[in-house]
Amino acid sequence: MECVFGLVGNGFAIVVADTSAVHSILVHKSNEDKIMLLDSHKLIAASGEPGDRVQFTEYIQKNVALYHFRNGIPLTTAAAANFTRGELATALRKNPYTVNILLAGYDKETGPSLYYIDYVATLHKLEKGAFGYGSYFSLSMMDRHYHSGMSVEEAIDLVDKCIMEIRSRLVVAPPNFVIKIVDKDGAREYAWRESVKDTPVPSA
Repeated sequence: MECVFGLVGNGFAIVVADTSAVHSILVHKSNEDKIMLLDSHKLIAASGEPGDRVQFTEYIQKNVALYHFRNGIPLTTAAAANFTRGELATALRKNPYTVNILLAGYDKETGPSLYYIDYVATLHKLEKGAFGYGSYFSLSMMDRHYHSGMSVEEAIDLVDKCIMEIRSRLVVAPPNFVIKIVDKDGAREYAWRESVKDTPVPSA
């Protein structure tokens, strides 16, 4: 029951993901961070099979870092999105990854942007997007309340509305969410929305 969604505001982009690590009917942990920092001004939020999600996002992260190391300049958000889409398209005909991605970034020339990349290598630039069962509710909430040029406060209020809707409407709703933001000051964690905390296992 994964939930990943994001939106673009006035000078920033926000991505949100649930933090549940689930297999079949079991919840293994509820603090799994599914949003990775690609570089100082890019975030990649992913949903899908846990192994594919971790392996593919780390592969993209290291290749983006390698490009920067070799050439001395970072990839733009659009270039990183197209590279990611190309790698998914190549894998699709060999050993496909079951992973869906929202890639958010900030560029000095073009400002914030959000890209939707699904497991069959479809790429779209969006103002708002979502993956997973939570998308049924988060997309409807964003369709109703989203407008271009939102402030950070308005965007966080909308994110909280989406989370509340998912928690109240989805039959097996994830309890915890992580919110990350990227703007001219860089990509960073903004907040957690937790209703369940993992209890530490006592040592023997």
